[in-house]
Amino acid sequence: MTEQNPQQPAGLANFIDSARGWLETVASPRQSRPWGEGSDTVVVFENWTPEQERVETDRRRDYEKAKFDAGYGALTWGAEYGGRDLPIAFDLAFRRLEAEYDLPQRTEMFPVTQQLIAPTIAQWGTEEQRAGYVRAMLRTDLIACQLFSETEAGSDLAAVRTRAVRSGDKWILNGAKVWTSGAPVSDYGVAVCRTDPDVPKHRGLTVFIIPLDTPGITVRPIRQMTGGSSFNEVLIDGVELDDRYRLGPVGEGWKVALTVLAAERLDSGNLGLDNADQAVELARNLGRDLDALERDQVADLICRSFVQRLVGMRVAAAVVAGREPGPEASVGKLLATDTMARTSETVRALLGPELTLRGDRWGTWAWTEHVLGAPGYRIAGGTDEIQRNILAERVLGLPREPRA
Repeated sequence: MTEQNPQQPAGLANFIDSARGWLETVASPRQSRPWGEGSDTVVVFENWTPEQERVETDRRRDYEKAKFDAGYGALTWGAEYGGRDLPIAFDLAFRRLEAEYDLPQRTEMFPVTQQLIAPTIAQWGTEEQRAGYVRAMLRTDLIACQLFSETEAGSDLAAVRTRAVRSGDKWILNGAKVWTSGAPVSDYGVAVCRTDPDVPKHRGLTVFIIPLDTPGITVRPIRQMTGGSSFNEVLIDGVELDDRYRLGPVGEGWKVALTVLAAERLDSGNLGLDNADQAVELARNLGRDLDALERDQVADLICRSFVQRLVGMRVAAAVVAGREPGPEASVGKLLATDTMARTSETVRALLGPELTLRGDRWGTWAWTEHVLGAPGYRIAGGTDEIQRNILAERVLGLPREPRA
């Protein structure tokens, strides 16, 4: 039995007991392994082959379907979507329980589908779209990716150039999207397109739900400096869609996209913490005494990781209380990328040349994956510059940057 916290409602304690009982039927408890045993991976972006990505996605998909069918997959959603309409505290409690079990890896496509795109369709979609997509995405019968970024638009989502032109009751889409995670394993992509070039750029956007098997869609992997291809370029060449694939009103795509981006910021605050903890363990198991500078770097990393966790708790507390998190979401993203960068700096100091030489020593060469991958998160999920602009303009009330 779970020991009940005096501040914890009896219903939540009973829920935790029930959830733990179910998890024990589908997974083994996660074992803490001594240093030097098991996998030493500290990868930031997976370097899977297309076949491996499909296998790993399907493994997690099977678990997500079983979780949904058991009543734990859409806890905060209404019954019409297969949920139980429980407070967010129950969802957070279940996530903490999941961390105690050896489960298939939850790749980026699952939070994108379940926590970003499904809620956006529930808010902006037609009755037909909500019925057709939301439950299926929560159960992961369907996987979806974001088709937002473009090479020429940079970090400015409102500057996208992918065009959608109305032709009778159809839309013809042309353009290209970039840095798309999970496109090869996704069933749909949610795309921001320009539908009116003659109005201010934020007003001329419309969002579409694109089946990725539609003629005219080409997915091209992008080779990263880590060696893998986690991201993709998606070419959209003369793609013809019925109007039923439009998500939200014509010209209101900016508001629809902001719904996705707000959820994305909420989900990014815990990034990098596992690898930071692993770097601290590296320092403890280096086999030599640390010098004063190294000790200072490790202590600084511990402190910054702790602050990042505290900010994550503030975001969670705001959500549990039914409030929209304020600047904490953007601060959390900035802290996450800073933690990842300082993890790299600490590891470089601890390992020195050993980091760049491929040897057999456990927990050394693996760090190249982190050092090469971590800078990517300064761009992913909303660039650091964008997050700083949000804090400066919307929180501190500083003058807005000049805009054309």
